[in-house]
Amino acid sequence: MDLRLEVIILPVSDVDRAKAFYQKLQFRLDADFVRDASFRVVQMTPPGSPCSIIFGTGLTTAIPGSVQGLHLVVSDIETARAELVAHGAAVSEIFHDAGGIFHHAGSTDRVAGLAPERQSYKSFASFSDPDGNGWVMQEITERLPGRIDAPAEIEAIVLDLLKNAAAAHGVHEKNDLGGVYDKDWPAWYAAHMTKALAGQGFQIVKR
Repeated sequence: MDLRLEVIILPVSDVDRAKAFYQKLQFRLDADFVRDASFRVVQMTPPGSPCSIIFGTGLTTAIPGSVQGLHLVVSDIETARAELVAHGAAVSEIFHDAGGIFHHAGSTDRVAGLAPERQSYKSFASFSDPDGNGWVMQEITERLPGRIDAPAEIEAIVLDLLKNAAAAHGVHEKNDLGGVYDKDWPAWYAAHMTKALAGQGFQIVKR
């Protein structure tokens, strides 16, 4: 049975202020339900995320601002940081951890700049909402083997592989086959895509 993380509850002191802040960052407003003065539910979703945040009134006993370490995964941290800054967020400079594995709590062992060789998973930037709930952006450009199972991610990868194979095959037909139609194009595509996957660190496992 799948266990999908769908919602994270954030403790905030001013619901409308929090709503305005996340709307400026382009979070999608999914719901804003008010039963009475003691109970309100606001749900918002980061762009492209399958997981949402919920905040409001009467939802949690946690202290406003006490949630830390929420991670937003991005494919280009420099571009993502620039966009959030443009939308009004006070985002830290990009950093990586001195140990090179994962970032420490707070600002301990932070090293300024992108990770060496811009290794996937290892470049970060942080910001907080008006209450102090802490977010971290993490750049992931290539997933480790076995780490992809979401249908949307798989579809995006297959689409990218097909586009690249189509472009390369067009060159192959023109230069190597003299413009003649390649009746064996499915096999050529399969070989090209398998090689590309192996180059990205994916492992083909026989079952």
